[in-house]
Amino acid sequence: MAHGYEGGRLDLPFTGICTFARKPHVADWSRIDADAAILGAPFDAGTQWRAGARFGPRGVREASTLFSFGHAGAYDHEDDTTYLGPDVRIVDMGDADIIHTDTTQSHANIRAGVTAALKAGVLPVVIGGDHSVNIPCIEAFEGSAPIHLLQIDAHLDFVDVRHGVTRGHGNPMRRAAEKPHVSGLTQVGIRNVSSTAREGYDAARAMGSDILSVRQARKLGPAGVAARLPKGAPVYITLDIDAFCPSIAPGTGTPSHGGFLYYDVLELLQQVTRAHDIVGIDLVEVAPDYDPTGSTSILAAQVLMNLLGFVFHARKAGA
Repeated sequence: MAHGYEGGRLDLPFTGICTFARKPHVADWSRIDADAAILGAPFDAGTQWRAGARFGPRGVREASTLFSFGHAGAYDHEDDTTYLGPDVRIVDMGDADIIHTDTTQSHANIRAGVTAALKAGVLPVVIGGDHSVNIPCIEAFEGSAPIHLLQIDAHLDFVDVRHGVTRGHGNPMRRAAEKPHVSGLTQVGIRNVSSTAREGYDAARAMGSDILSVRQARKLGPAGVAARLPKGAPVYITLDIDAFCPSIAPGTGTPSHGGFLYYDVLELLQQVTRAHDIVGIDLVEVAPDYDPTGSTSILAAQVLMNLLGFVFHARKAGA
């Protein structure tokens, strides 16, 4: 089988322009022609403690080149499946324009990018940035059929207002729950000392949230957690890298010990993609400067690549 090396150039990952997985860059958002589009959202002004997630899109893109060898897809011998073959077209839209100190306009620009992807009929995949970037992502789905939100995270992020702030990285799940086009939330990995007070948990449950800790999720298993999502509902996945234990993902602003390991999350994502249409994805809170090894960015890129593989394999199987 040809792997694209016969043309005379090896095109190693550390050469060339650093787009996500070395996929084509599309600068004109009115001319997106693909199955999935990557959008960077390098905004971290919603951070309450350690900043640095503005460099997340750049770090994850660089890490993703590790997985750009070959052009015939990635064969998984456990699943006996080749994922992300040449039939799956992925493009990189570049970054939404961020205006420093201006949350309103920065979020509007992120929403515009997601809207452009949705208008083109492609799966939007947003790399943050702090978790506040989820707010404009969800707002871009206004007017759509109801979607269910799967959040994988250490923190509930259900603060309503804190010192007048309504669009920081502690607010996104509350803002999502208020939307008529969000039918409910499944919040997985929530643990330990949290950014949300008890009344936040009460409000979340009252507004339709199903909340599971890491230990509760492990007891249920990936299939058991996935079964708690509403049957057949379209799902938007938001993944905060601090859902993972900082022993494997230290490069984040608000690390919380006791988190998931790689296969905890991977197997859950695979189960969810088998049962649901995935309509959008964001991965947030990677702050590369706190991890000089680069392993957090590599983890983020690897999870995204596998998730995209699962999504399009499931779509092909269901076609």
